[in-house]
Amino acid sequence: MIQVNNITKIYKYSLKMKRELNTKETHRKAVEKLSFTVKDGEIFGLLGTNGAGKTTTLRCIATLLKPTEGDITVNGLDTVKDAAKVRERLSLLTNDVRLDPQFTPDYLFDFFGHMREIPDDIIAARKEELFRYFDVNRYADKKIEELSTGTRQKISLAISMIHDPDIVIFDEPTTGLDIITASSVLDYLLDLKKKGKTILISTHIMSEAEKLCDRIAVLVDGRKVAQGTLPELLEETEADNLEGAFFKYFRDNSKEVERWRL
Repeated sequence: MIQVNNITKIYKYSLKMKRELNTKETHRKAVEKLSFTVKDGEIFGLLGTNGAGKTTTLRCIATLLKPTEGDITVNGLDTVKDAAKVRERLSLLTNDVRLDPQFTPDYLFDFFGHMREIPDDIIAARKEELFRYFDVNRYADKKIEELSTGTRQKISLAISMIHDPDIVIFDEPTTGLDIITASSVLDYLLDLKKKGKTILISTHIMSEAEKLCDRIAVLVDGRKVAQGTLPELLEETEADNLEGAFFKYFRDNSKEVERWRL
């Protein structure tokens, strides 16, 4: 279970950043007083546009960032006080992951397995299972720089799952992928759910959220403006689909829309 309790994350601007952004503001609130709970065995989605606070939230949960206010627990462990133990129980995959282009998938899988102090026989078994699932065995001995974006993403996902974590956090799982690779990634997440894994994703793709998510939280300008199952969100907004519901929440809550109206 993941519990996010009233977190706020503030980024302070350096003088250089203020010049680059052409602003007199001294800071930016990426996330503001955000709370939600991800139940064991469900797929929970954070839905929002770029800049809505999704990635910041996921990085706070994964212990890469510390919230400015509030707290987060993962299976009862505090993400600040118990960061190392939290990392043992989850996996975070983002589109920012960059595998060394000079190494092969086979080498990198073993390397990260040894970093996690996983026995060789388990590394070998996990490699066989994951490489077969994602159909990357034929690329195992090729350099990363020789592979397509989709193949690299599948290999990154395989490596991120080497320790068979209970909780999977995925930031924009299909961004930049072709339709076939994207479909295989989504199917894999559904398979993980069947195995009882707890999954948290961020996305701005409505069809993705509709296919995957048991519950959805809608983020606008770093704030949660709605949460519920797809039927609950549609009923609340009287929309025909998630896209219609999202745009209603966005129009009613975005500061950008407020500026347009002035």
